Amino acid sequence: MDNSLIIALDFANRKEVEQFLQPFNGEQLFVKVGMELFYQEGPEIVHYLKGNGHRIFLDLKLHDIPNTVKSAMKGLARLECDLVNVHAAGGKEMMQAAIEGLDEGTAAGRKRPACIAVTQLTSTSEEQMNNEQLISGSLEQSVLHYASLAKEAGLDGVVCSAWEAVSIRETLGNKFYTVTPGIRMAEDSTGDQKRVATPEFAKNAGVTSIVVGRSITRSTDPVNSYKKWMEAWRSVQV
Repeated sequence: MDNSLIIALDFANRKEVEQFLQPFNGEQLFVKVGMELFYQEGPEIVHYLKGNGHRIFLDLKLHDIPNTVKSAMKGLARLECDLVNVHAAGGKEMMQAAIEGLDEGTAAGRKRPACIAVTQLTSTSEEQMNNEQLISGSLEQSVLHYASLAKEAGLDGVVCSAWEAVSIRETLGNKFYTVTPGIRMAEDSTGDQKRVATPEFAKNAGVTSIVVGRSITRSTDPVNSYKKWMEAWRSVQV
């Protein structure tokens, strides 16, 4: 998963996904299936994407009591996605249960999906965190705390912004994944994201993988946009 660029398939249905992927002519991509698409199409969208050779990040951010999350992950493991996630706010016991479910649901001889935890959404500002979540301190402190709990629970990494990746890497090591949305080219609009960063900034911060959505999926030439993003992401020397 290191050095991956993950395309967020933020589409309403399979037809839109097929239209987006058609110009790529069978190129194998790493794609993210989020709640909007999965809740409309269900597991069949995963089967379709896997059947076409794509790697999949199933981004459902599970957050419930430990037993429910364990049971859900046991079922999701059978889809054989490459990456799944939970929300770290569910706590250490819940995250441990997620891993237990994945282990139980993964077929013998298969590798279980990597599991990461959402820390603070990249649409969340420090002010919101302090005033609405009633979590005091800085965003970086909150993210690092959640990341530490995730590692203690046996997870493989976290979703965070590039701004927190340095402290996570320094504290938890290079093998702990940092998957970062909210990545924009310097000239792009930030949209609904707050803690955005360029691919160059993310690479220099030690981010494992970046997630890119509208800059590619809403482009008039998605294939060319994807190639430009790949060049920007992989050309950075650290």
